[in-house]
Amino acid sequence: MKTRLKVNALWLGLFIAGYLLLYFLQFFGIMTPLYENVLVTVGINIILATGLNLVIGFSGQFSLGHAGFMAIGAYASALILLKIGTLGGLLLSLLVGMIVAGVAALIIGGPTLRLKGDYLAIATLGISEIIRIILINMKDVTNGAAGLFGIAPVVTWPIVYIFVILTTLVVVNFLHSGPGLATLAVREDEIASESVGLHATKYKIIAFVIGAMTASVAGGLYASYIQSIAPKDFTFNKSIDILIIVVFGGLGSITGSFVAAIVLGILNMVLQDFGQLRMIIYALALIAIMIFKPNGLLGKYEISLTRLFQKKKEVKL
Repeated sequence: MKTRLKVNALWLGLFIAGYLLLYFLQFFGIMTPLYENVLVTVGINIILATGLNLVIGFSGQFSLGHAGFMAIGAYASALILLKIGTLGGLLLSLLVGMIVAGVAALIIGGPTLRLKGDYLAIATLGISEIIRIILINMKDVTNGAAGLFGIAPVVTWPIVYIFVILTTLVVVNFLHSGPGLATLAVREDEIASESVGLHATKYKIIAFVIGAMTASVAGGLYASYIQSIAPKDFTFNKSIDILIIVVFGGLGSITGSFVAAIVLGILNMVLQDFGQLRMIIYALALIAIMIFKPNGLLGKYEISLTRLFQKKKEVKL
Protein backbone atom coordinates (compact mmCIF):
# COMPACT_ATOMS: atom_id res chain seq x y z
CA MET A 1 0.00 0.00 0.00
CA LYS A 2 2.82 2.38 0.93
CA THR A 3 4.66 1.51 -2.28
CA ARG A 4 1.55 2.26 -4.35
CA LEU A 5 1.14 5.66 -2.64
CA LYS A 6 4.80 6.48 -3.26
CA VAL A 7 4.49 5.48 -6.91
CA ASN A 8 1.34 7.58 -7.39
CA ALA A 9 2.97 10.55 -5.66
CA LEU A 10 6.08 10.24 -7.85
CA TRP A 11 4.01 10.02 -11.06
CA LEU A 12 2.02 13.08 -9.97
CA GLY A 13 5.29 14.91 -9.33
CA LEU A 14 6.58 13.97 -12.80
CA PHE A 15 3.34 15.15 -14.43
CA ILE A 16 3.54 18.50 -12.64
CA ALA A 17 7.25 18.86 -13.45
CA GLY A 18 6.53 18.19 -17.14
CA TYR A 19 3.78 20.79 -17.16
CA LEU A 20 5.96 23.40 -15.44
CA LEU A 21 8.80 22.75 -17.88
CA LEU A 22 6.52 23.32 -20.87
CA TYR A 23 4.96 26.38 -19.19
CA PHE A 24 8.34 28.03 -18.61
CA LEU A 25 9.44 27.22 -22.17
CA GLN A 26 6.36 29.10 -23.38
CA PHE A 27 6.79 31.90 -20.82
CA PHE A 28 10.36 32.64 -21.94
CA GLY A 29 9.41 32.48 -25.62
CA ILE A 30 11.36 29.29 -26.35
CA MET A 31 8.19 27.46 -27.40
CA THR A 32 7.36 29.01 -30.75
CA PRO A 33 3.98 28.49 -32.48
CA LEU A 34 5.64 25.77 -34.59
CA TYR A 35 6.84 23.90 -31.50
CA GLU A 36 3.45 24.31 -29.86
CA ASN A 37 1.76 22.84 -32.93
CA VAL A 38 4.14 19.86 -32.83
CA LEU A 39 3.48 19.45 -29.09
CA VAL A 40 -0.31 19.42 -29.56
CA THR A 41 -0.07 17.05 -32.53
CA VAL A 42 2.15 14.68 -30.54
CA GLY A 43 -0.28 14.79 -27.60
CA ILE A 44 -3.27 13.95 -29.80
CA ASN A 45 -1.29 11.14 -31.45
CA ILE A 46 -0.40 9.73 -28.02
CA ILE A 47 -4.09 9.57 -27.09
CA LEU A 48 -4.89 7.84 -30.39
CA ALA A 49 -1.96 5.42 -30.12
CA THR A 50 -2.60 4.35 -26.52
CA GLY A 51 -6.24 3.62 -27.35
CA LEU A 52 -5.35 1.64 -30.48
CA ASN A 53 -2.55 -0.17 -28.62
CA LEU A 54 -5.13 -1.31 -26.08
CA VAL A 55 -7.14 -2.86 -28.93
CA ILE A 56 -4.27 -4.30 -30.98
CA GLY A 57 -1.37 -4.76 -28.57
CA PHE A 58 -3.19 -5.77 -25.40
CA SER A 59 -6.41 -7.43 -26.57
CA GLY A 60 -4.94 -8.85 -29.78
CA GLN A 61 -7.60 -7.49 -32.18
CA PHE A 62 -6.34 -6.08 -35.48
CA SER A 63 -8.52 -3.00 -35.98
CA LEU A 64 -8.30 -0.48 -38.82
CA GLY A 65 -11.35 1.53 -37.79
CA HIS A 66 -9.80 4.02 -35.39
CA ALA A 67 -10.20 6.96 -37.77
CA GLY A 68 -13.98 6.41 -37.81
CA PHE A 69 -14.27 6.81 -34.03
CA MET A 70 -11.97 9.81 -34.19
CA ALA A 71 -14.35 11.33 -36.76
CA ILE A 72 -17.32 10.83 -34.40
CA GLY A 73 -15.53 12.77 -31.65
CA ALA A 74 -14.37 15.47 -34.05
CA TYR A 75 -17.85 16.13 -35.46
CA ALA A 76 -19.48 15.99 -32.02
CA SER A 77 -17.05 18.66 -30.78
CA ALA A 78 -17.36 20.76 -33.92
CA LEU A 79 -21.17 20.84 -33.86
CA ILE A 80 -21.35 21.74 -30.17
CA LEU A 81 -18.47 24.25 -30.24
CA LEU A 82 -20.13 26.06 -33.15
CA LYS A 83 -23.01 26.75 -30.71
CA ILE A 84 -21.13 26.91 -27.38
CA GLY A 85 -17.56 28.07 -27.99
CA THR A 86 -16.35 27.82 -24.40
CA LEU A 87 -14.38 25.40 -22.23
CA GLY A 88 -17.68 24.09 -20.90
CA GLY A 89 -18.82 23.51 -24.48
CA LEU A 90 -15.61 21.59 -25.17
CA LEU A 91 -16.06 19.34 -22.14
CA LEU A 92 -19.71 18.73 -23.07
CA SER A 93 -18.73 17.92 -26.66
CA LEU A 94 -16.02 15.48 -25.56
CA LEU A 95 -18.52 13.74 -23.28
CA VAL A 96 -21.12 13.51 -26.07
CA GLY A 97 -18.50 12.22 -28.50
CA MET A 98 -17.34 9.58 -26.03
CA ILE A 99 -20.91 8.37 -25.45
CA VAL A 100 -21.72 8.19 -29.17
CA ALA A 101 -18.41 6.49 -30.02
CA GLY A 102 -18.77 4.08 -27.09
CA VAL A 103 -22.33 3.10 -28.09
CA ALA A 104 -21.26 2.69 -31.73
CA ALA A 105 -18.31 0.50 -30.70
CA LEU A 106 -20.58 -1.57 -28.45
CA ILE A 107 -23.05 -2.17 -31.29
CA ILE A 108 -20.30 -2.85 -33.82
CA GLY A 109 -18.13 -4.93 -31.50
CA GLY A 110 -20.62 -7.75 -30.96
CA PRO A 111 -20.60 -9.16 -34.50
CA THR A 112 -17.18 -7.97 -35.70
CA LEU A 113 -15.00 -9.03 -32.77
CA ARG A 114 -15.99 -12.64 -33.31
CA LEU A 115 -13.87 -12.43 -36.45
CA LYS A 116 -10.09 -12.79 -36.38
CA GLY A 117 -7.02 -11.58 -38.24
CA ASP A 118 -7.50 -10.19 -41.74
CA TYR A 119 -11.29 -10.61 -41.58
CA LEU A 120 -11.50 -8.39 -38.51
CA ALA A 121 -9.21 -5.78 -40.08
CA ILE A 122 -11.38 -5.64 -43.22
CA ALA A 123 -14.58 -5.43 -41.15
CA THR A 124 -13.31 -2.56 -38.97
CA LEU A 125 -11.98 -0.75 -42.04
CA GLY A 126 -15.40 -1.07 -43.64
CA ILE A 127 -17.07 0.32 -40.52
CA SER A 128 -14.73 3.31 -40.53
CA GLU A 129 -15.60 4.02 -44.16
CA ILE A 130 -19.32 3.66 -43.40
CA ILE A 131 -19.00 6.30 -40.66
CA ARG A 132 -17.18 8.63 -43.08
CA ILE A 133 -19.78 8.14 -45.83
CA ILE A 134 -22.60 8.83 -43.36
CA LEU A 135 -20.90 12.10 -42.41
CA ILE A 136 -20.61 13.06 -46.09
CA ASN A 137 -24.30 12.35 -46.74
CA MET A 138 -25.66 14.14 -43.64
CA LYS A 139 -25.31 17.46 -45.46
CA ASP A 140 -27.85 19.32 -43.34
CA VAL A 141 -25.88 18.55 -40.19
CA THR A 142 -22.25 18.03 -41.21
CA ASN A 143 -22.11 20.21 -44.37
CA GLY A 144 -21.19 17.13 -46.39
CA ALA A 145 -17.80 16.78 -48.05
CA ALA A 146 -17.03 20.47 -47.49
CA GLY A 147 -16.83 19.93 -43.75
CA LEU A 148 -17.22 22.40 -40.90
CA PHE A 149 -15.31 25.65 -40.41
CA GLY A 150 -15.02 28.34 -37.76
CA ILE A 151 -14.86 25.91 -34.84
CA ALA A 152 -14.07 27.68 -31.57
CA PRO A 153 -10.31 27.39 -30.83
CA VAL A 154 -10.73 26.37 -27.19
CA VAL A 155 -8.04 23.67 -27.15
CA THR A 156 -4.52 24.68 -26.09
CA TRP A 157 -1.47 22.61 -25.23
CA PRO A 158 -2.27 22.51 -21.46
CA ILE A 159 -5.71 21.01 -22.22
CA VAL A 160 -4.15 18.40 -24.49
CA TYR A 161 -1.50 17.67 -21.83
CA ILE A 162 -4.20 17.06 -19.20
CA PHE A 163 -6.19 14.76 -21.49
CA VAL A 164 -3.05 12.79 -22.41
CA ILE A 165 -2.57 12.09 -18.70
CA LEU A 166 -6.25 11.28 -18.09
CA THR A 167 -6.62 8.90 -21.03
CA THR A 168 -3.33 7.18 -20.21
CA LEU A 169 -4.42 6.69 -16.60
CA VAL A 170 -7.70 5.18 -17.77
CA VAL A 171 -5.94 2.72 -20.10
CA VAL A 172 -3.21 1.78 -17.62
CA ASN A 173 -5.63 1.32 -14.71
CA PHE A 174 -7.87 -0.81 -16.92
CA LEU A 175 -4.91 -3.04 -17.80
CA HIS A 176 -4.14 -3.55 -14.09
CA SER A 177 -7.77 -4.26 -13.20
CA GLY A 178 -9.55 -7.62 -13.23
CA PRO A 179 -11.10 -7.11 -16.69
CA GLY A 180 -7.76 -5.86 -17.99
CA LEU A 181 -5.90 -8.95 -16.80
CA ALA A 182 -8.67 -11.08 -18.31
CA THR A 183 -8.18 -9.22 -21.61
CA LEU A 184 -4.46 -10.04 -21.54
CA ALA A 185 -5.29 -13.68 -20.84
CA VAL A 186 -7.62 -13.77 -23.84
CA ARG A 187 -4.87 -12.28 -26.00
CA GLU A 188 -2.38 -14.96 -24.95
CA ASP A 189 -4.71 -17.94 -25.43
CA GLU A 190 -8.39 -17.46 -26.19
CA ILE A 191 -9.28 -21.16 -26.00
CA ALA A 192 -7.55 -21.65 -22.64
CA SER A 193 -9.20 -18.48 -21.28
CA GLU A 194 -12.67 -19.67 -22.25
CA SER A 195 -11.96 -23.09 -20.74
CA VAL A 196 -11.56 -21.48 -17.30
CA GLY A 197 -14.77 -19.46 -17.62
CA LEU A 198 -13.67 -16.18 -19.24
CA HIS A 199 -16.04 -14.77 -21.84
CA ALA A 200 -13.51 -13.83 -24.54
CA THR A 201 -15.83 -11.67 -26.68
CA LYS A 202 -16.97 -9.69 -23.65
CA TYR A 203 -13.44 -8.58 -22.76
CA LYS A 204 -12.59 -7.86 -26.38
CA ILE A 205 -15.63 -5.58 -26.59
CA ILE A 206 -14.67 -3.75 -23.37
CA ALA A 207 -11.19 -3.00 -24.75
CA PHE A 208 -12.69 -2.02 -28.12
CA VAL A 209 -15.14 0.41 -26.50
CA ILE A 210 -12.43 2.06 -24.37
CA GLY A 211 -10.22 2.39 -27.45
CA ALA A 212 -13.08 3.97 -29.41
CA MET A 213 -13.81 6.46 -26.63
CA THR A 214 -10.17 7.57 -26.41
CA ALA A 215 -10.13 8.03 -30.20
CA SER A 216 -13.24 10.19 -29.85
CA VAL A 217 -11.49 12.39 -27.26
CA ALA A 218 -8.53 12.82 -29.61
CA GLY A 219 -10.90 13.72 -32.46
CA GLY A 220 -12.65 16.33 -30.34
CA LEU A 221 -9.36 17.98 -29.34
CA TYR A 222 -8.19 17.88 -32.96
CA ALA A 223 -11.33 19.61 -34.25
CA SER A 224 -11.08 22.50 -31.81
CA TYR A 225 -7.34 23.00 -32.31
CA ILE A 226 -7.41 22.86 -36.13
CA GLN A 227 -10.73 24.81 -36.22
CA SER A 228 -11.93 23.04 -39.34
CA ILE A 229 -12.66 19.41 -40.23
CA ALA A 230 -13.85 17.45 -43.25
CA PRO A 231 -14.54 13.75 -43.91
CA LYS A 232 -11.31 13.54 -45.93
CA ASP A 233 -9.38 14.03 -42.67
CA PHE A 234 -10.55 10.62 -41.42
CA THR A 235 -9.82 8.24 -44.27
CA PHE A 236 -8.08 4.87 -44.25
CA ASN A 237 -4.74 6.72 -44.31
CA LYS A 238 -5.44 8.22 -40.88
CA SER A 239 -5.98 4.76 -39.39
CA ILE A 240 -2.69 3.65 -40.94
CA ASP A 241 -0.88 6.68 -39.48
CA ILE A 242 -2.05 5.70 -36.00
CA LEU A 243 -1.17 2.06 -36.60
CA ILE A 244 2.36 3.08 -37.63
CA ILE A 245 2.86 4.84 -34.28
CA VAL A 246 1.67 1.76 -32.36
CA VAL A 247 3.85 -0.68 -34.31
CA PHE A 248 6.82 1.71 -34.28
CA GLY A 249 6.72 2.00 -30.49
CA GLY A 250 5.95 -1.65 -29.80
CA LEU A 251 2.72 -3.64 -29.62
CA GLY A 252 1.74 -4.04 -25.98
CA SER A 253 3.76 -1.08 -24.68
CA ILE A 254 2.11 2.17 -23.57
CA THR A 255 5.57 3.64 -23.02
CA GLY A 256 6.42 2.68 -26.59
CA SER A 257 3.38 4.57 -27.89
CA PHE A 258 4.58 7.69 -26.08
CA VAL A 259 8.13 7.37 -27.39
CA ALA A 260 7.02 6.62 -30.97
CA ALA A 261 4.57 9.55 -31.10
CA ILE A 262 7.29 11.91 -29.84
CA VAL A 263 10.02 10.57 -32.15
CA LEU A 264 7.80 10.61 -35.25
CA GLY A 265 6.46 14.06 -34.37
CA ILE A 266 9.98 15.48 -34.09
CA LEU A 267 11.05 13.64 -37.25
CA ASN A 268 8.15 15.16 -39.19
CA MET A 269 9.11 18.64 -37.96
CA VAL A 270 12.81 18.21 -38.83
CA LEU A 271 12.02 16.92 -42.32
CA GLN A 272 9.70 19.80 -43.24
CA ASP A 273 12.52 21.62 -45.05
CA PHE A 274 13.10 18.67 -47.37
CA GLY A 275 9.96 19.28 -49.43
CA GLN A 276 8.98 16.35 -51.64
CA LEU A 277 11.81 14.22 -50.22
CA ARG A 278 10.26 14.40 -46.75
CA MET A 279 7.94 11.41 -47.13
CA ILE A 280 10.66 9.31 -48.78
CA ILE A 281 13.11 9.97 -45.94
CA TYR A 282 10.34 9.41 -43.40
CA ALA A 283 9.43 6.07 -45.01
CA LEU A 284 13.08 4.97 -45.15
CA ALA A 285 13.49 5.79 -41.45
CA LEU A 286 10.44 3.65 -40.63
CA ILE A 287 11.73 0.78 -42.76
CA ALA A 288 15.13 0.94 -41.06
CA ILE A 289 13.53 0.76 -37.62
CA MET A 290 11.36 -2.20 -38.63
CA ILE A 291 14.42 -4.04 -39.99
CA PHE A 292 16.69 -3.49 -36.99
CA LYS A 293 13.92 -3.38 -34.32
CA PRO A 294 11.11 -5.60 -35.68
CA ASN A 295 9.28 -5.54 -32.33
CA GLY A 296 9.27 -1.74 -32.26
CA LEU A 297 11.46 0.68 -30.37
CA LEU A 298 10.58 -0.74 -26.94
CA GLY A 299 8.90 -4.07 -27.74
CA LYS A 300 6.71 -4.80 -24.71
CA TYR A 301 8.89 -2.88 -22.26
CA GLU A 302 7.17 -0.48 -19.86
CA ILE A 303 8.62 2.12 -17.50
CA SER A 304 7.59 0.93 -14.04
CA LEU A 305 8.20 2.98 -10.91
CA THR A 306 6.81 0.10 -8.84
CA ARG A 307 9.65 -2.09 -10.12
CA LEU A 308 12.11 0.64 -9.12
CA PHE A 309 10.85 0.66 -5.52
CA GLN A 310 10.93 -3.14 -5.38
CA LYS A 311 14.58 -3.13 -6.46
CA LYS A 312 15.39 -0.66 -3.70
CA LYS A 313 13.77 -2.94 -1.15
CA GLU A 314 15.78 -5.90 -2.43
CA VAL A 315 19.00 -3.91 -2.12
CA LYS A 316 18.19 -2.98 1.49
CA LEU A 317 17.50 -6.61 2.37
